Amino acid sequence: MNLVEDENDSKKDHINEIVLSEDVQRAIEQVLQSSDPLDQPDFNPTDYINQLFPNEQSLSNIDEVISKMECDISLIDDNIRSVVRGQVNTGENGRVALKEAQQSLTQLFSLITDIKSRAEKTEDMVKEITRDIKQLDSAKNNLTYAITTLNHLHMLVGGVENLKRLSERRQYGEVLNPLQAIIEVNQHFQQYSEISQIQTLSAQVQQIQSELATQITDDFKNFFSPTSHSNANRMTLTQLKDACQVASVLDKPVKKNILKWFINLQLQEYVQLFHENQDIAWLDKIDKRYAWVKRHLLDFEEKFGTVFPPDWEVSERITVQFCTITREELSKIVARRRTEIDVKLLLFAIQKTANFEQLLDKRFNGTTLIEATSEEVRQERGSFNNLIGSCFKPYLDIYTDSIDRELTALIEQFAQQNQQMVVPKEINPGIIPNCADLFVFYKKCMVQCMQLSNEKPMYDLVLLFKKYLREYASKVLEARIPKPQPPNSTTSSISSSMSLLTKDFQNLSTAAGQVIHNFLKEGETPRFSSEDMRKICYILATAEYCLETVQQLEDKLKEKIDKQYISKVDLSDEKDAYHRIISNCIQLLVHDLDAACEQSLLLMTKIAWHSISNVGDQSGFVNQIITNLKQTVPVIRDNLANSRKYYTQFCHKFVNSFIPKYINTLYRLRPTSSGSSSASGTAALVASASSSSLAEGTISASSGGNILGCEQLLLDTHSLKTVLMDLPSIGSQVQRKPPASYTKVVVKGMAKAEMIIKVVMQPVHPASLFIEQYLKLMPESSVVEFHKILEMKNVRKIEQQQLVEAYKRACPQLQQQQQQLITASTVGGSNATSGGDSGNVSQPNEPTSGGNSTQSPQIAAAAAAISGAGSSIMALGDSLMDKGRIKKIENLIKNRLPN
Repeated sequence: MNLVEDENDSKKDHINEIVLSEDVQRAIEQVLQSSDPLDQPDFNPTDYINQLFPNEQSLSNIDEVISKMECDISLIDDNIRSVVRGQVNTGENGRVALKEAQQSLTQLFSLITDIKSRAEKTEDMVKEITRDIKQLDSAKNNLTYAITTLNHLHMLVGGVENLKRLSERRQYGEVLNPLQAIIEVNQHFQQYSEISQIQTLSAQVQQIQSELATQITDDFKNFFSPTSHSNANRMTLTQLKDACQVASVLDKPVKKNILKWFINLQLQEYVQLFHENQDIAWLDKIDKRYAWVKRHLLDFEEKFGTVFPPDWEVSERITVQFCTITREELSKIVARRRTEIDVKLLLFAIQKTANFEQLLDKRFNGTTLIEATSEEVRQERGSFNNLIGSCFKPYLDIYTDSIDRELTALIEQFAQQNQQMVVPKEINPGIIPNCADLFVFYKKCMVQCMQLSNEKPMYDLVLLFKKYLREYASKVLEARIPKPQPPNSTTSSISSSMSLLTKDFQNLSTAAGQVIHNFLKEGETPRFSSEDMRKICYILATAEYCLETVQQLEDKLKEKIDKQYISKVDLSDEKDAYHRIISNCIQLLVHDLDAACEQSLLLMTKIAWHSISNVGDQSGFVNQIITNLKQTVPVIRDNLANSRKYYTQFCHKFVNSFIPKYINTLYRLRPTSSGSSSASGTAALVASASSSSLAEGTISASSGGNILGCEQLLLDTHSLKTVLMDLPSIGSQVQRKPPASYTKVVVKGMAKAEMIIKVVMQPVHPASLFIEQYLKLMPESSVVEFHKILEMKNVRKIEQQQLVEAYKRACPQLQQQQQQLITASTVGGSNATSGGDSGNVSQPNEPTSGGNSTQSPQIAAAAAAISGAGSSIMALGDSLMDKGRIKKIENLIKNRLPN
């Protein structure tokens, strides 16, 4: 029931709600302009009550609010009653006003009807008055037209007779004005052409025009013909001038034919003088052609310049026809005598022609070029450019072939010069001078070719530029990069070392020391001298200059060449060649510095780290590395002062190469010793030679072992890190902050080396704590690196397998991602460890596999045995003097030597 009642209440509220349109609401707001919430269109009683009584305490004045509401209601009721009472008589007043409006409309309509009738009467009266005036006006117009026509007819009849008389007397000055008038009048009478008299007059006018055209043409020929010697019928210059004016009035073919005949007459001498069979017609005398036309034009303008009207442009027409004839004649001659053309003659002809065309562009405006019949001339309308020179375009390959030969000779000259290349003594020597010479020559060729053509010849020139940029890179730059000579005495040294060992086993200590010295000497990589390094930097700076200039050359070529070839201009291969030279130079510098540091790293492996009794200053190998850096890096920095980005790149590549090598060298060290065993390294080596398993001869590291070697390594690593951080400014008085990217590489790489040493310092037992510390210090490590850490700690093979399994359980995701890699690396690492860490020791009773093989495998096996023995002997130091141990090592080496 409650639901039904609520629904009924809501319906009642909906029925009582008054919804006004937006227009009505805006009108009410404009009239009332009230800010009372009760007057708002979206009034909500609930919100209004909540606003009046926000809490229970506010209900205390509810009586006052109710009283105020009742007062407002009473006031509104009074207003409503007043308004209702005021509207009682409104209906009656409206009906009275409507009736009055209807009466006014009736009166207005009657007035409009009366005005309309009066206007119609007035119009009829005006028409009656003006009827006679219109007739008179029409008669006047007809009379005027008739008089004009009669005048035109009289002019036409009289003019025809007058023109006949004047034309017979050749009085062209008096003919001009009547002729123009008669032609216009004749055009006027064309609408009456059906009248026989008019037809007769029009025919007479056409006949007079034809007779005048023939007569004027004959007069011109008689006057200018060289065969006419009679002065009786020759016209004066004034008559010729008037005749030209008459010809301008006549039909266009008359003027065109006169000009054609006259221009051919003017150039008749030129055609005969410079016939293709004449010596003067060849290219070496091409300037005589242009000198002839200059003289002829001056002579013509002096004699007959005032005869022809300015709008005829006779001088320009003669010049255009001269250019056309010259182009055709030169095309024939050059095609017939192509083999006689060399590049100097071709460039001479092109240059003279281009200068002449430029002169014509300044002298004439080129309006007559539009009327040229040749398609080639019309394409160049408005300009004399290439009007003659286009005949040389098919032969510009002679020019490009010449450039090809010149560049070949130039590159060979540069290559010969660079065989004795001497780097200037000053700091930052700049670039090789012939590099700038090459690009100056390129610029000269490009400017010259632009004057010839920017189409196919320019593209051929681009191909030549590409070819010789590559040749300069290979024959001049790459060919002069210093290359260290590899040692050539390896075989003889091995043989002498073997003979030294086999000759005297009693003095094995001396023999082994000599063998180790020979092998270390042979393993040294040849170093560049200071002069060689300066040469490499010299070539690098030159390649950088070439790279930048090639980019500018490519942009300029694309700007100058014709649009159809822009997409084909691409010098990316040439830029790659110079990039490759720069990269090669940087790599050589890095390799040279690496070679210097390798000897120090090799010395690092010969130190008995497990025997160090106290931690002092940095080790000797660190001092040696620092010395090499201070000797090499400043030389490179000074010679790459203008190539700072490539010097920074050199530093980047060096640390990226050196740090991994340093870490790999750390993995080869055994910096800890056992604290529970009193056996020395020599005893371990001898035991490994006589035992059946490597695991039985190794000594596991424990918490009681000596870690002073690790502490010394940590100190040395920190010293190296400090030096590498300052490497870009080493040995310089001006200290610069290294780039952030370089600092990041050094910090990350050397931090890994420090973490490796810190892990080695941790005790293996308990295993869980060791693995936990390992993962904390080296979170991005792998099983292979974990295995190498265990090798550094001299952990036994059995314990290694257990620790590896525990490590895999601690890193299951690593086991899934690198299962195959781990298997291969573990097998390879175990074999390498078995053969390398214990001096390549084999079982004494095991037969040698290479006993029946050829001499080369025997030598290799012997060398391996000598190297392993030498490494162990160096690690043992003075303890090799013990006679019993020497005997055991002697037996070991005998077993390794070939039978």
